[in-house]
Amino acid sequence: MLLRSLWKSRYKDTFGADAGVLLWLCLALLACGNVVLAEPKNVIQKDGEFDMIYNDTVTSQNQTIYAFNHTVTRTKTEGVRVSVDVLSQNLKSPILFVVRQKQAVLSFQVPLILRGLYQRKYPYNHLGRTLCQPPTRAASETQYFFVDVSTLSSQGTNYQLKVSRIESFTLQTDTPFSFTASPSQPQYFKYAFPEGVDTVIVKVSSDMNFPCSVMSIQDIQCPVYDLDNNVAFIGMYQTMTKKGAITVQRKDFPSNSFYVVVVVKTEDEACGGPLRFYPLRPDELIDAGNRSKTLNVVVYPAIKSEVYVIGMLFCVGIFLSFYLLTLLVACLQKQRAKKRETFQNIVDTSPAETGKIAVSPNEYGSIDSTASSEAITESAPSIDSATSADNYIERSGWKNIGRTRHDSLSSIEEDDYDTLDDIDSDKNIVRTKKYLCVSDLSRKDKRVLSKKYQIYFWNIATIAVFYALPVVQLVITYQTVVNVTGNQDICYYNFMCAHPLGALSAFNNILSNLGYVMLGLLFLFIVLKRDIDHNRALASNEVNALECGIPKHFGLFYAMGTALMMEGLLSACYHVCPNYTNFQFDTSFMYMIAGLCMLKLYQKRHPDINASAYTAYACLAGVIFFSVLGVVFGRGNTGFWIVFSVIHILATLLLSTQLYYMGRWRLDSGVLRRMVYVVYTDCIRQCTGPMYIDRMVLLVMGNIVNWSLAAYGLIERPNDFASYLLAIAICNLLLYFAFYIIMKLRSGERIQCLALISILFTAVVWGFALYFFFQGLSTWQKTPAESREHNRDCILLSFFDDHDIWHFLSSIAMFGSFLVLLTMDDDLDTVQRDKIYVF
Repeated sequence: MLLRSLWKSRYKDTFGADAGVLLWLCLALLACGNVVLAEPKNVIQKDGEFDMIYNDTVTSQNQTIYAFNHTVTRTKTEGVRVSVDVLSQNLKSPILFVVRQKQAVLSFQVPLILRGLYQRKYPYNHLGRTLCQPPTRAASETQYFFVDVSTLSSQGTNYQLKVSRIESFTLQTDTPFSFTASPSQPQYFKYAFPEGVDTVIVKVSSDMNFPCSVMSIQDIQCPVYDLDNNVAFIGMYQTMTKKGAITVQRKDFPSNSFYVVVVVKTEDEACGGPLRFYPLRPDELIDAGNRSKTLNVVVYPAIKSEVYVIGMLFCVGIFLSFYLLTLLVACLQKQRAKKRETFQNIVDTSPAETGKIAVSPNEYGSIDSTASSEAITESAPSIDSATSADNYIERSGWKNIGRTRHDSLSSIEEDDYDTLDDIDSDKNIVRTKKYLCVSDLSRKDKRVLSKKYQIYFWNIATIAVFYALPVVQLVITYQTVVNVTGNQDICYYNFMCAHPLGALSAFNNILSNLGYVMLGLLFLFIVLKRDIDHNRALASNEVNALECGIPKHFGLFYAMGTALMMEGLLSACYHVCPNYTNFQFDTSFMYMIAGLCMLKLYQKRHPDINASAYTAYACLAGVIFFSVLGVVFGRGNTGFWIVFSVIHILATLLLSTQLYYMGRWRLDSGVLRRMVYVVYTDCIRQCTGPMYIDRMVLLVMGNIVNWSLAAYGLIERPNDFASYLLAIAICNLLLYFAFYIIMKLRSGERIQCLALISILFTAVVWGFALYFFFQGLSTWQKTPAESREHNRDCILLSFFDDHDIWHFLSSIAMFGSFLVLLTMDDDLDTVQRDKIYVF
C-alpha cells in the first residue's frame, strides 16, 4: 500500500496507468525471483559484553549480530577495540565483519589479505581494529554499536570475537606510552591540545629496526585510515624504523585534537629492508611471519615564540659582531697609519734635528738612493723597530719611476690587441727561467688584467641570478607538495629539531644559513675598501702601489664574496626540502668557492698566466656535471667509476704539465713524441734532476693525493659522490695552501700579525665545524626511515641542531679563509717585485 500510494502521488500524472501496471509487474517478478533464489537465513542476535571472548561458528545459513552499548562523555574519550581470530584452516570463503556505529561503519574480512610489492599477497587470520570515536556534543551519551558476522561458506567456520575498552586511549603530554602493533593490528590514539600549547612534537620510537612501520597524524573524523594500503590517504605520515617525529600545529586541526596512527607495513622495502622473493604463482599466499613491533609514543610541547625570537636575535647578533670587530680593526689600522704618516712628516721636515738626511722622492717620483734606512732608524730611536721596518725598506737599486698616467679601465679591451706583443720573442725565455720573480709574470698592462679579472665577478653574478631563480621556484613547489600531500618522506629533515614557521617546515635550518650571506657581504665591503685605497694610491703614483708587492687584482675576491653569499642562499633553498633531487643546490657553489680560492692563490704570483673567467667557469661547470652524473648513475656502477677515475687522473696529469711548464707547452699530435724525447734525454741518455724542484715537489705530492683519491673511489665506490667530489677539491686546495705557506716562509718572507691570527683562528674554527658536519643528522643516500635513525634533538638554545652549528662555524671559517687569502701577502707591500719569488 505504501509503494502504491507513493506511485499515485508522484508518477501517475506523468506516465499514466499503463506505466503503473508495468511497475507492479516488475515488482512481482522481482519478489518471485527472491523467493526462488534466496534461501532462508537464520539471524542470531546477542547482547554483547565487553572483555568477553565469544567462540562461535558461522555459515552461509546463519548470521550473528552482537549488540554493544557504552557511555561516552564529552570530557573523557574511551577507545573501543574489536579483536577477531579465525580458528578454522584452509578457508575457501572469508568471514565478513561489519561494525555499525552511530556515525561510522567499519568492515573487514578474515583472513585479511594485504598486498605488498609486485602484488604479493599476505594473509592474516588475527585482526585487531580500534573503532572510530566521533566527538559527542552532550555531556554524557549512551552509544550503541553492532558487530555483524557473516560468510558465504557452506561449511561452519569457527572464530573468536572480543570487544574491549582501551583505558589509555588518550595520550598525555610528556607521558610515554608503550604498545604493540602489527600489519593486521594497527593502533591509534587521541591527543588533545592543552591550553596554552599551540605546537607539539609527536615522537615514536622502537628498539627494533624492522618490521617497517608508518606513523600518521589524522584529524578526528571517521573513518580512520589505519591499514598499510590506505594510511597515506589523509593527514601527515612518514615511514620509520627506530625513530620518527612529526611536528603538529593546533591551527591545522579545528577540533584542537588529532589521532596518532601507527601502522606496521607488510614489507620492509620502504625502510631499506630486504625484498622478499617473487612468488612463483600470482595467486600464491605468502606467510608474512611474525611482524609484531613494540613501540613507544610520547608527545612533547614544542618551543614557544620567545625561543624563535631568541634564536633569530642570536643568529643575527653573532654575525653582526663580525661587522663591529671589522670596524674596530679598521679604526686601529687607520690610527696606526696616521701615526706612521706623522712620523714620516717629522722625519721629512726636520733633517737638521736628527743630523741625518731624510728620505724623500726626487723630481721623478723615485727614492734617492743616497738616503739609507739605517740613518732614518738611528734618527728615531723611540720608534719601535718593527714599525721602522714597516715604513722603510732598503732603497738601493731602485729605478726612477716616471709613470704618471692612470687611464680609465673602460678604455681598454683585452681582446683589442696582444698585451705582450713587445715581448713575444722572449716569452718562452722569461717564463722558463729556473728562478722566476713576480716581476717576470706581471708584465702585462695592469689595467687589462684588472678588467680581465673583473669578468670573474660579473660572470658569477650572472650565473647566480640564472641559477637562483628556478631554484627558489622549485623549492617553493616542493614545500607546497609536502604541505598538501602530508608525505613527510619527501624531505630529509632532522625531525627531532625541525621548527616550522609559516609554510616552512624547518625554519631553523634555513635561518642558520644567514651567516654565509652576512659574512659574504662583509667580505665584499672589505675588498671594496682595499680596492678604493689601492686605486687612490695608483692615482697618487705611490711607489709601493706601482712597483712593489703582489699585484693587486680584486676581481677574484669579489667573485669569492659573491659565491659565499650565494652558498648561503642556495643552502637555505636546499634546506627548505632537502632530498635526493636538489642536492646540487647545496654543493654547486662549494665547488666554485674551492675553485676560486685555488685560482686566487695561483694568481697571486702568476697574474699574467692565470686562467680566464670563461675557462675557469667552464671547468667548474664540468665538475658540477660530473657531480650530477655521479649521484644519479654512480651508486654501485663500476663502469662509471672506471670512467671517472681515468678522467680524474688524466686531468691531474694535464694540469700538472700546465703548471710545471707555466703554460709553455702544446697539446697536439706531437705531444707523445716530445714526451718520449724528454724521457730519453733526461732519464736514459743522462740522468738529470728536475729543473724546477719546488714545482716538482708540489706536483708530485698533488699527483699522489689525487691518484690515491681516484683509487679510493674506484675501490670503495662511496655512495655520497657529491661529498667525495668536494673532498677532492678541498684536499687539493689545502695541499696548495700548505705548499704556499711553506714556500713563503722558506723564501724568507714573513706573515704579519693579522694574517697569522686569521690562519690560527680559521684552522680552529674549521676543526670544530668539521666535527659538527660529520655528525650526520640525516642523509638522502638512505631511505627516509633510515635517515631518521640519525635524527637528534636540538643542542643550542633548544632551537638549533648540530647541522645549524655547522652552518654557523663553516660560514665563519670560510670568511676567515678569505681573509687569509686577502692579507697573507701584506708583508710584501713594500718589497720590489723583482725580489718576490714565484713558487
